[in-house]
Amino acid sequence: MGIPSETELTAAFNSLKEGNPRKAKAVLEDILSEALENEEVLFAVKCAGYWCDVFRKAEIVPEEYEKADLLLNEWKKFGSYIRQGKIFERPLFAVKTGVCTTALKLYRSMLNEKNKALKAVILSKAGLCNKLLGNYETGIALFQEANTLSPQNADILAELADCYALSGEEKTAKVLFREAFFIEPQKVDNSFLESELFCRLAERTAEQGYSGDILQEWIPVYGVLYGVFNVKRELRALEAGQLKQAVFALENEIKEAGDESELLVPRLINRYFWLIDHYITTNGERKRINELLLKIKLLDGSIYDMYTV
Repeated sequence: MGIPSETELTAAFNSLKEGNPRKAKAVLEDILSEALENEEVLFAVKCAGYWCDVFRKAEIVPEEYEKADLLLNEWKKFGSYIRQGKIFERPLFAVKTGVCTTALKLYRSMLNEKNKALKAVILSKAGLCNKLLGNYETGIALFQEANTLSPQNADILAELADCYALSGEEKTAKVLFREAFFIEPQKVDNSFLESELFCRLAERTAEQGYSGDILQEWIPVYGVLYGVFNVKRELRALEAGQLKQAVFALENEIKEAGDESELLVPRLINRYFWLIDHYITTNGERKRINELLLKIKLLDGSIYDMYTV
């Protein structure tokens, strides 16, 4: 088995980092002719080939926003593609750098957007690129600006939480993750969340047999049970009133849904948790807390047992 030249490998990886997979592929194929069985080179050729096709597609996309989105969406698909075999960190890091840097340049060119809603999305995407590149402080600043323009956006809050977790600020991350999954679990895109704090919670919840939309609804429930969503804030009077209304509405929905309440049950349990926390924080009547605990027990005895242990 031939040993590839580090100089040639570095040149190929630098081309990948620069967002030029075609140039990288040409260099790697030359290396491969002398190192036919080198697994790292084979993996790098596989990566370069994949992204040659993607960048070729991106070249014919006229709009910068769509071009950047194409790259990020393909990054998600690429994760599943490479999991089919052994992964090598050097070429993977080089590809990630090239893809995210290219997408980031495109998003940056659109930051003068006047429409607030669209600008919030662009800021969030630019924040995501920075997060994926390891630029957590810049990512946090961009996500915060996006959140200011588009408050109560579950996906933005989850990405902001992830960025805080990756930068070591777990307490803030826990508050924001809990908030995001309270607002709208289905809006959170797990595929871009990288922190161990979140990924471990998602894995442990999936181990209970949940997937897809149902998994999203159970994540905040198990986030409480596993002590991940254990940093809480006091609700304002208006929020507490809205929470009670939401609980009442969900209880009625579940009665009407009958056996088709898979998504509603965990969502209601999570709101019971929030309401219990509210009563504890405000020294509410113990009778109200006991009533909520009984409702949880009737919905799911195993969750009740874990919560009250």
